[in-house]
Amino acid sequence: ELLLPSWGAGQTPPPLLTRVLRGAEGERSAQATLAAWQQYRHACELRLRLDPPAPGPVCNRSFDMYVCWGDAPPNSTATVPCPWYLPWHHRVQGGVVARRCGPDGQWVTDGTGRPWRDHSQCEDLEQEQPLQQHAWLLEQFRLVYTVGYSLSLISLLLALLLLLLFRRLRCTRNYIHANLFLSFVLRAGAILTRDALLHRHLRPGLGDPLQLLSQQAVAGCRLAQALTQYCVGANYGWLLAEGLFLHKLLVLATFSGDRCLPAFLLLGWGAPVLFVVPWVVVRYLYENEGCWERNEKAAVWWIIRCPILMAVAVNFVVFVRIVRILVAKVRAHQVARGDCRVRLAKSTLTLIPLLGVHEVAFALVAEEQAGGTVRLVRLFLQLLLSSSQGLIVSVLYCFVNKEVQAEVRRGWQRCRLGAPCPPGAPRGPPRGPPRGPRRYVAVGGSRPVPRDSGGHPLAESCC
Repeated sequence: ELLLPSWGAGQTPPPLLTRVLRGAEGERSAQATLAAWQQYRHACELRLRLDPPAPGPVCNRSFDMYVCWGDAPPNSTATVPCPWYLPWHHRVQGGVVARRCGPDGQWVTDGTGRPWRDHSQCEDLEQEQPLQQHAWLLEQFRLVYTVGYSLSLISLLLALLLLLLFRRLRCTRNYIHANLFLSFVLRAGAILTRDALLHRHLRPGLGDPLQLLSQQAVAGCRLAQALTQYCVGANYGWLLAEGLFLHKLLVLATFSGDRCLPAFLLLGWGAPVLFVVPWVVVRYLYENEGCWERNEKAAVWWIIRCPILMAVAVNFVVFVRIVRILVAKVRAHQVARGDCRVRLAKSTLTLIPLLGVHEVAFALVAEEQAGGTVRLVRLFLQLLLSSSQGLIVSVLYCFVNKEVQAEVRRGWQRCRLGAPCPPGAPRGPPRGPPRGPRRYVAVGGSRPVPRDSGGHPLAESCC
């Protein structure tokens, strides 16, 4: 998941040094800029201690986290050269930073009570406006995916409650659905929590940029980042489990979903540990910077990225095979041509969010290969679809499912009649195990999946 700038809409950017670090990408790494700033600060503090005091009233020497100020006489304007740690210092070498010392021997302040300072000559005008526009655009993207994940979180929790509440809905297929919903819930919750932590550690108004950057590196922030990567990996694992289960259901004549459930549990919840833990170790050893929100070393990032891309590729192959099976089934049952197209389109569109097929497009256009407008469009679409995928899946596979709707109506009628039995409990004496072939809940449909004479689910059951 991409990490966007953490200041809120309508707020002023973080302190000047933070903007310097954000503008350092094209010149040198932010870590190198921070190291240069620390060296500048230490040299300034040493100079302030060693310089002899000035006679008479003066505006006191200080380091304002940007430049080093010496003593200044009253009613004067103090100027110092642009600090050399700026990544674009070679373009502003002749510029100065100015301050005004008042007649009372105090630095003139601005509207916020802080000493006034004019550093306009040290700004990189070639980058300032594009950076502000880019930051504003990314903030709108962050707002979009925050709303998307929030809506998905609410709808998924409600869908998960419905699947677990009604006993008639408890089957292998819906158990897999429930785990998929839970993985979406954890993914949305982890991303929203991580963003909240980053916003708190990078909140505007912190006076000390060094403190601001060191707060990123706390264990809690890195732990949230690691948990986020695990939840994202688990989500892709359960998308793959959904695809494999549906493929086996359509292909195998005799298929027991109960036997495969432990394997799917290992795939969904266990497999992400195999690449998240190595990523945490390698990240700690070789790229232990900040809150682990930047991925400057591609080799480290591929530890996470490669397994996810493999899951996306396998699910795409499964999707293609399922569509081919559905086409053959519809043709074999001699469905009218117009009705056939409608059913196939409905089945295909329903499977896309369930299997995460849209991720293939983003995998083909890698972030490193895209640039300019193409990169922004790709980023916006990926954030929009990823954040709303949980909402779409919960609607298609729970809220509009007629079997779920029937159980909700049945439970509501019991509540209105004051029946003592809990929702979903069967009426009358206990019944024995069902006889005959196993019936599965339709994929995105309303009826159990019947099997034809060949043992395969009928194509219309997936429509």
